[in-house]
Amino acid sequence: MKTAEVLKEHSFLERMVGQWAVNAPDMTGQKPWEETVRSLQGIWFVAEGSGEMTDGKQATTILTLGYDPSKGKYVGSWIGSMMDYMWTYEGEVEPSGNVLSLYTRGPAFDGSGLADYREQIIFLDEDVRTFTSSTREPDGTWKQFMEARYTRKG
Repeated sequence: MKTAEVLKEHSFLERMVGQWAVNAPDMTGQKPWEETVRSLQGIWFVAEGSGEMTDGKQATTILTLGYDPSKGKYVGSWIGSMMDYMWTYEGEVEPSGNVLSLYTRGPAFDGSGLADYREQIIFLDEDVRTFTSSTREPDGTWKQFMEARYTRKG
């Protein structure tokens, strides 16, 4: 097996490293969360978030992201203590270099099985980014249902 090398594609993920304050009123109410993103030698990136849900319960989330050169895609996973489903991702960075679109399948809101989702990490500048979640509509368009805003701390 060949040793992994840091590629130019990893630079998007490197921008996420650090401490972040997270505001996501749709999911967490008005209390901000915190997220710490670290790099595993520039190849894999791990984001651990924690905070209080709208029901007052504490929650923890873990997002992993990397780049798979054999697929030519960004890959990753997401788990959260508030659910028992592990989300897996594949995606790409848009030509602007500021938007990572990740695609996945997961439980449909109406309980009818699985649905298609798109999550986007969008850098507004080096210290502010958003994370949006959208579901695919029957006509193929994406309908956004959640947005979180991340502000770099310190």
